[in-house]
Amino acid sequence: MAYLHLSQIRSHGYLKSANCLVDSRWVLKVAGFGLQALRTTNTGQDEYAYHRDLLWMAPELLRMDPQSRPIYGTQSGDVYSFAIVLQEIMFRSLPFFIGDISPKEVITKVKEPPAEGIFRPQIPKDENTAQAPHQSLVIEKMKQCWAENPTERPTFKALKLFLKKLHKGRNISIMDSMLAKLEKYSSNLEEIIAQRTSALTEEKKKTDKLLYRMLPREVAEELKRGRNVDAELYDQVTIYFSDIVDFTVLCSKSTPMQVVQLLNGLYTQFDGIIEEHNVYKVETIGDAYMLASGLPTKNARHAADIADVALQLLDATIGFRIQHLPQNRMRLRIGLHTGSCAAGVVGLTMPRYCLFGDTVNMASRMESTGEPLKIHLSESSANALKSFPQYLISERGEIEVKGKGVVTTYWLDGKKTE
Repeated sequence: MAYLHLSQIRSHGYLKSANCLVDSRWVLKVAGFGLQALRTTNTGQDEYAYHRDLLWMAPELLRMDPQSRPIYGTQSGDVYSFAIVLQEIMFRSLPFFIGDISPKEVITKVKEPPAEGIFRPQIPKDENTAQAPHQSLVIEKMKQCWAENPTERPTFKALKLFLKKLHKGRNISIMDSMLAKLEKYSSNLEEIIAQRTSALTEEKKKTDKLLYRMLPREVAEELKRGRNVDAELYDQVTIYFSDIVDFTVLCSKSTPMQVVQLLNGLYTQFDGIIEEHNVYKVETIGDAYMLASGLPTKNARHAADIADVALQLLDATIGFRIQHLPQNRMRLRIGLHTGSCAAGVVGLTMPRYCLFGDTVNMASRMESTGEPLKIHLSESSANALKSFPQYLISERGEIEVKGKGVVTTYWLDGKKTE
């Protein structure tokens, strides 16, 4: 435009964003000048298109009669048009940010300024910040370019000097600008990726924590890797069964919500205890609570670990108070048995780590034939605990066990304090 103003053409007259063309080498070229003869014969525009093309025209030219306007425009008018194009580029919007307002209304307000002052594009307050280097300086220069008084507008020569000073004498090409934007975008993208990665890591931790509560850690890791977990036979494990004595009586005195709150309070306390020991919570069904030690990771202390948990759970039960039935005492019946069993993952939709074998049945029989607030041991569990002299064991005697006949069982009375 500075060159055009020094040429014989002197001014453009119709500068707008549609006349700023970028070629295949990313070089901007100005078009649309020198076509005045064609423009005077162009009468096929509708009213909307006619006023839209005037959005870039300076107010002093708009106030002239269309027939008496300079056909080549004016140099100060070109500077005004440049300011409107600059507004489009900086804020990526239509001229004057037109939306609900029509081009005709804009032209009317520009030609005849309202009482509150001249009408120009309203720079959004949140945009008038230094989002890019020297942006505030460019906005001020843009406002000078659309000044109401044509003599107050800078020339394109002055604008070139301003941009050169802004870039500290460097010749900034479109490619330099693109590379700078790409670098900024890349930096921002890395930050976004880091944030998303951090969020994904946190979600993964939550998912893993939930999965490890459903399945043993070793089994869960194998399933996460997409591997099949085959059933395995364990020679020596100790299984714990317990249930709440007279649970049906408690239920008859409670609402369903009170029953849920009761079990949740009790088993949350139980879960906190078993986390401190090398035992696996197999499942809870109603008031029944099932634990195992010695699987899926084999453990030589399986009987001792289960015995420690059983003693602590019994103590926790004795101290537990039923809030809605304070006069009732919580009583737990516990049974332990040691033997071999098979274990594996069953199901796909909701996989469960299940235990199978006679050892499971015998542990359940020890619980059902036990007594409230006592830990009932099978002979195999009592023999396994003999390797640990700190446990206090007493013989109960012979009892009839369904499917087993008459067997000798024992009580776990406690543990010696060191």
